[in-house]
Amino acid sequence: MLPVRQLAYKVNDLEAAAATHHRVFGSGPFFVLRHIALAASHHRGVERPFDHSSAYGQWGSVMVELVVQHNADDSALHEMFPWGSGREGLHHAALFADDLDTEIARFAAEGAPLAQLSVTTGGTAFAFVDTRASLGHMLELYEPTPQLTGFYDFVANAAKVWDGTNLIRELG
Repeated sequence: MLPVRQLAYKVNDLEAAAATHHRVFGSGPFFVLRHIALAASHHRGVERPFDHSSAYGQWGSVMVELVVQHNADDSALHEMFPWGSGREGLHHAALFADDLDTEIARFAAEGAPLAQLSVTTGGTAFAFVDTRASLGHMLELYEPTPQLTGFYDFVANAAKVWDGTNLIRELG
């Protein structure tokens, strides 16, 4: 089983989206990483820049990610929300995969091809598989490395003791 670990929304403004999500659902606090550094990023097999920032918060038992792309280049995000459209919405659900390559191949065999594969400068690979035809959104897959699961725990633990102040917290 591959349980959902995160729901991610494409937004136009991280701070405004975090404030709204908190007001409506009680989520938070949100930890912001701006212009996330990537060692590589390939969209549909072509190397392309993917300049994005994200805010990560806890929404009950699930992490919520709010993401904005800063550049107009093609990406899995822009496949659903074209550059300049102003549209926002659910982009992907994220799943931990014990073997990233195996799961990418399995989803491709099920008719959900790899849309984008990116690797952070810290070495964390993440893949967007195109499940729009079956689910209406993408899936993000990544291996549960200690660094990644530690970040998930960090966000979840912060929410447990959060007093409702300092909604936006800058990281790195």
